[in-house]
Amino acid sequence: MSSKPSHFPIDLLSLAGQLADLAAAHSLRTFRTALEVDLKADASPVTQADRAAEAAMRALLEVEVPTHGILGEEHGRVRIEADHVWVLDPIDGTKSFITGSPLWGTLIALVHQGRVEMGMIDMPVLGERWVGQAGRGARCNGRAVHASGCTTLAQARIVTTSPDAFAADEWAAYDALSKACAMRRFGGDCYGYAQLAGGHVDLVAECQLQPYDYMALVGVVEGAGGVITDWRGRALHIGSNGRVLAAATPALHAQALALLAGVPDIGA
Repeated sequence: MSSKPSHFPIDLLSLAGQLADLAAAHSLRTFRTALEVDLKADASPVTQADRAAEAAMRALLEVEVPTHGILGEEHGRVRIEADHVWVLDPIDGTKSFITGSPLWGTLIALVHQGRVEMGMIDMPVLGERWVGQAGRGARCNGRAVHASGCTTLAQARIVTTSPDAFAADEWAAYDALSKACAMRRFGGDCYGYAQLAGGHVDLVAECQLQPYDYMALVGVVEGAGGVITDWRGRALHIGSNGRVLAAATPALHAQALALLAGVPDIGA
């Protein structure tokens, strides 16, 4: 597979922005209101805002790019064998959304022949839109951003969403890694990766993520000059195992991988 980005017309970037706007229109309408919360089969919470936002996004894609595939958290997958596939998470951080925290976002990725061409992290409450494109850098609200130059764990700031997302052996490895860093923080869902792209934190390590949780992050982190893989250093793809490690620099990434190496591999 070629490592060169394919042609990426500006109208597809504009379409991604329209998708984010649609999602925000649905989610902001019910944010910090009395919500009916359901539990999915995996016991994760979901609200009508999640479902309605994704339905609106998918409807627009069916009109504008009917040959493209779609993989979404709430309404499944269609045509994912297509050359172009949109990967959607209407509300990444539903627990944050439910509890009134502003640190939830909409994730949008455009994948071309398995490779992320564009990733977007849209933070409706914060008014921040982070976009990364293959070969074209990363931006927040149109301003160029870049990951920090941190190369050592002793100087690194690391974040993860919650200790609850780790199995016992995964947590032991993360605990050792994070205690080797200068600072560790918890919470933030997708925003931790935006913070990394902006140079504010240096490492993010997480587990149990689905493709709609991480594909958009690939575009933003790599666009900002960072590195993002699974815990074995393998490139992330739609079938990856859900363990994600993002770092500001290759040197920092290699040091973090070394401390995570003791966790048994789960493939992909």
